[in-house]
Amino acid sequence: MPVPPAETRAHHLAFLREVPLFATLNEENLRALAHDFRAREYQPGEIIFHQGDQSQDLYLVLRGKIRVFVLSPRGDETTIVLLSRYHLLGEFAIIDGQPRSATAKAISACTLLTISQAKFWRHLEQTPGLALAMCKQLVGKARWTSMYAQTIAQLDAAGRLLHLLLLYNDEFGQIEEEGRRSVLDLGLNQTDLASLVGARRGWINTILQNWRKRGLVEYDSGIITLLDLPRIQQERDRRIAAQE
Repeated sequence: MPVPPAETRAHHLAFLREVPLFATLNEENLRALAHDFRAREYQPGEIIFHQGDQSQDLYLVLRGKIRVFVLSPRGDETTIVLLSRYHLLGEFAIIDGQPRSATAKAISACTLLTISQAKFWRHLEQTPGLALAMCKQLVGKARWTSMYAQTIAQLDAAGRLLHLLLLYNDEFGQIEEEGRRSVLDLGLNQTDLASLVGARRGWINTILQNWRKRGLVEYDSGIITLLDLPRIQQERDRRIAAQE
């Protein structure tokens, strides 16, 4: 639904100044871009777009968390990535015009800034610096995806989960005890966690209980506590080494 009037254009402009993609834009170009963005709110569990939908808008996360996932022919979900503040959503589709390759769903209450494909293309054509920044953004995302896939391919399901928790800790973690412990409020249930690593919910429950007993990880209603970061990193690295 549309954002209430309290969300002012000035607030959006201030936010856009902080977005890395727009860091090179001058004030005039940034104001023109802000004029074409519209804010929308989504409630937890609300679908932003479905896999297979036609591509019409680019999204930028102002607040909240989003889960992006694909569906198998049987309806099984595989989570691709979690997105939060400053992340773009739908940038590949808005460039090539192909249908959405995945489904995006709000994990928490979200505010997204949206811009139509036609308007964003106009800004790309009129602002070479933005076009170059967008190219770098897409290449960087593709490169990260390739490196991530190589790492994941070396790990079993437990190793994949440890690796993902460490990755998301860099972005979402609240560090405690001088860097030894961290709290992750990802808002994911155990079924969602299973979809991150291609496992079943029952396996997730079992491995989380095992890690809790070992003093590694604790899970409570979507809150994940990494109890001992150095040991978790060692466990992840041990599993990578075992596959080499």
